[in-house]
Amino acid sequence: MAILSVHGRGQNPEIMQDFASFLNVPGARFYAPSAEGATWYPEPFLEPLERNQPQLDLSLALIPQYLTIIASAGFTPENTVLWGFSQGACLLSHFLATRHYRCGGAVLFTGGHLGPGPLPEHAGRPLTGMPVLMRTIAEDPWVPRWRVRETAATLTRLGANVDLKVAPGTEHIITAEAFEAASELINTLAPKKGRSPRSFAPEVTASPGPKIHEGR
Repeated sequence: MAILSVHGRGQNPEIMQDFASFLNVPGARFYAPSAEGATWYPEPFLEPLERNQPQLDLSLALIPQYLTIIASAGFTPENTVLWGFSQGACLLSHFLATRHYRCGGAVLFTGGHLGPGPLPEHAGRPLTGMPVLMRTIAEDPWVPRWRVRETAATLTRLGANVDLKVAPGTEHIITAEAFEAASELINTLAPKKGRSPRSFAPEVTASPGPKIHEGR
């Protein structure tokens, strides 16, 4: 099982490696891209989409490049999980909700789609059967729970099987329950042959990289 691990604003692939140590997923191979300037888009994610352009579209366009790199290592979409935290979860949420990429599953820790309002309705159900685990904190200082719930509803309408839980608190953190639930999901999806040690690719690069500036 391959896991594309997308970091948050002001972070780097090493933070995802640290987080991965809390996942009990034997045999998983982690791939971690790095955003130029440590951010995938410059403005807060609830701002109008045009304020995060062109960096947002450049970052969204990189995800298929990363997935191609993962596929070249022998992992099919069904054996690939998208995992993001904070800004990384927002980027992946928007990718799933607008690009409708169906893979083995997604783990979205404290994130929601971008823009000030709901996304346009989509007639089909391109994510049918895809498991999506979403976790957030009730009073998170950066990502309001209403947007996480709105994103969960959008992904559900697209056919995904969404598991959303909101934990009490005010910190921007990942809870032990979230790690446990993610481990269970990934192990359920993983091929049952063998249990080789998991491994971590420090960084996945694709070209051209996004020209992204820092800022909240």
